[in-house]
Amino acid sequence: SLLCKTFRCLYSTIQRKTIRYVGETLQKHVAALQGIPTRSVDISKLEAHTMNESRDSAVIPLGSEPQIRLQYINFTELVRFGKLLEDLDTFAIWLSYKHNQGGNLMGFPRHHPMMIVTAAVDEIHIKPDYDILPTTDIIMEGHVSWVGRSSLEVSMHLSQEIQGSRRDFLSAKFITVSREPSGDRSTPNVPLKTTSPEEEKMVRKGLAAREIRKLNEERSLMKTPPNDEERHILHNLFLQTIDPQSYSFRHRVLPPNHVWIEDAKLKNAVLCFPVDRNVYNKIFGGYLMRLAFELAWCNAAMYAKGRVKIAAVDDILFRKSVEIGSLLLLSSQVCYTVGNRMELSVNAEVLNVVTDTRVSTNTFYFMFKAEHDVPSIVPRSYADGMLFVEAKRHYESSENRL
Repeated sequence: SLLCKTFRCLYSTIQRKTIRYVGETLQKHVAALQGIPTRSVDISKLEAHTMNESRDSAVIPLGSEPQIRLQYINFTELVRFGKLLEDLDTFAIWLSYKHNQGGNLMGFPRHHPMMIVTAAVDEIHIKPDYDILPTTDIIMEGHVSWVGRSSLEVSMHLSQEIQGSRRDFLSAKFITVSREPSGDRSTPNVPLKTTSPEEEKMVRKGLAAREIRKLNEERSLMKTPPNDEERHILHNLFLQTIDPQSYSFRHRVLPPNHVWIEDAKLKNAVLCFPVDRNVYNKIFGGYLMRLAFELAWCNAAMYAKGRVKIAAVDDILFRKSVEIGSLLLLSSQVCYTVGNRMELSVNAEVLNVVTDTRVSTNTFYFMFKAEHDVPSIVPRSYADGMLFVEAKRHYESSENRL
């Protein structure tokens, strides 16, 4: 009946924890693991846990706690996507620990000592033309959907309840890894057992996604040259920029309504403070994602000469942790365009100001959609050609998943 449905919804809302509670309890959970001696773990002796044991929900209480809205609202009076990236990162780590914890209460570890960190964001899909309202609670739901020896795939969904109807607007898959508390070596997760054909299908998809990640790593442009089709595209782009009057490869001209990749950059430098640390006293990965996204948004808006909307996030990699006090250099670049869509890459580096050396820590890829068609981007150098090809691959990967 309608009364029963209303009661269940009300009970669910009362019971659902806030993302702030998740973060605080996660900190308590990790702190409780400190000081426990690290020991060798025999994975064959770990009792497998089900997907339901990691399944959980939380709420970003924009409707029920109006005082937090200012942190989440943007200048168009919609929700800041960068803040959602922060909360997704926290929730992914929570669900990863919850899988290893089994049905036991979080905050009181019942698993072997481990440190779980985000290794990658496999994909984030945003429902087209959905405006995320800053006056309505955002419901976060998720569970661990695949488990390797030390890595986990976490599937999450975000929704809002509008006039009694649930509106799903975002889905995400994060990859986390479990390490010994020292961070030196990996440590095994509790295995995952399936209880239904649907769960078996999820596990197969998670395994297939891991194989795709391995394949993409093997065919990385840092290891192998572009394929024949990609080389053909680059050569045609090169020919389009040759001055037909000069009969020389040295004289390059930009076709109408085109922009050189080297002229579509935006950079930022950030000093990393303790306020942005995670539970391991490193800079919070969600904060890094927000910084990268907001820089990319500005870059895309400047390129499109108007407002843009995020369409997809693809294959964010966390190579190294960022220490408190680091000088972080962020470089955003429009690398590929199709119609009104743009694929941007953001590279994050830590600069050692004493030795003037840089270490790449993160790479981010974002797809944005403008209100109208944007100029075509074109590479001028070989290095920019590689950026173009890499971005094209990420764009097509996101398009195939939409």
